[in-house]
Amino acid sequence: MPFPTPCPCGYGLPYDECCGPAHQGRPPATAEALMRSRYSAFARDDTDYVLASWHPDTRPADIEPDPALRWTGLDVLASSGGGMFDAEGTVEFKAHYRDSGKPGTMRERSRFVRHNGRWVYWGPQL
Repeated sequence: MPFPTPCPCGYGLPYDECCGPAHQGRPPATAEALMRSRYSAFARDDTDYVLASWHPDTRPADIEPDPALRWTGLDVLASSGGGMFDAEGTVEFKAHYRDSGKPGTMRERSRFVRHNGRWVYWGPQL
């Protein structure tokens, strides 16, 4: 029996039990879960999910995966709001990557809002 594929978000669950359901259409229940699912979508080059989980007022028309860029790990540093009864939330994280073989880290404090009853990414909180 093959081992389950670990989820790229680093939560510790297999992909099919963690971010996979979100990528298949089940909306994440919290802002942090949406952020983790977006990270996993970036790691899997699932640009359709990344765009669909972005607020329409701030979403770019298109994004292109960079073949030289590989996402290698996620650290959630802090979160506030973003629960089942909240309208907004923020999640601060560090995303690790390799770009043409060289390691790097991206850090962001992201804002999430509810849109049509679902969590969506608004953008970085400035």
